[in-house]
Amino acid sequence: MTPTRQTTVRLTQFAHGGGCACKIPPGELEEVVAGLTVPPLAGGDTPLLVGLATGDDAAVVTHRGAAIVCTADFFTPVVDDPYDWGRIAAANALSDVYAMGGRPVLAVNLLSWPRDRLPFDLAREVLRGGLDVATEAGCHVGGGHSVDDPEPKYGMAVTGVADPERLLRNDAGRPGLPLSLTKPLGIGVLNNRHKVTGERFEQAIATMAALNRDASQAALAAGITCATDVTGFGLLGHLHKLVRASNVTAVVDTAAVPYLDGAREAVRDGYVSGGTRRNLEWVAPHTDFGDTDADTRLLLADAQTSGGLLVAGEVPGAPVIGELVPRGSHSVVLK
Repeated sequence: MTPTRQTTVRLTQFAHGGGCACKIPPGELEEVVAGLTVPPLAGGDTPLLVGLATGDDAAVVTHRGAAIVCTADFFTPVVDDPYDWGRIAAANALSDVYAMGGRPVLAVNLLSWPRDRLPFDLAREVLRGGLDVATEAGCHVGGGHSVDDPEPKYGMAVTGVADPERLLRNDAGRPGLPLSLTKPLGIGVLNNRHKVTGERFEQAIATMAALNRDASQAALAAGITCATDVTGFGLLGHLHKLVRASNVTAVVDTAAVPYLDGAREAVRDGYVSGGTRRNLEWVAPHTDFGDTDADTRLLLADAQTSGGLLVAGEVPGAPVIGELVPRGSHSVVLK
């Protein structure tokens, strides 16, 4: 924990929530989109390779032998510093491409701004942060779209390219594969503490702003074919989606899961978002919690913003937190 940074404007106070914790709860979202898949378009020369069916991280079409990866992600302020918020939101949007095994090539900004309540110099800092992270990723930023909105929001729509024979998909898991996690958990509870108290957590900011590029490339180099990223639905939520799509069960060694410094203290002190509690409620019918304590359950369901990759395979430098086994009575079993 570092001392509170003095800021003129606390951006988190202009939002009802923060970051990916503002996602529509997964159970409600699945009800909304149920039945909205369509048959392949007649006469199309860009077949849909990955769509809505498995709830994967991005959509993928094939065109002239290449896979085109498309995604969009935006959210309300997760930290008070506008530049950091821009960096985090961009890294989070780019992550969906990395989670599919792709390389981002073009992004456009998505900005909602309360023009009568917040000065535009702060919006410029948000956009500058996004541009810097996209530049780090080697991804062009070609403009975007903005609206006047009572609540500030920022993110990107991103297009990437990939090898259609070497995608990372959430439906490609199989029994016997280990599970690796490339970033520690606890981002959500630390962000919630920051929103309430103004305390600044450098370890959380650094984790959120870090690209998942190297982890994605390492997974592809290892011949891995199954992955997802861990964001607003928490580790348990995204793991449930992966094992459901792959028709397997995951066994998680809770003692092997890494956490950011201060995360357990934040849970103990009550800085748990409503999104995290909704995540836990959603996965509970599908999870064998064993004797896992209440705080650990909340951390495993913690709504992450720009979290790491959850990979069905071993990624150098990332802890192995469990394995996939043949499908059982639960999606996830905690040990």
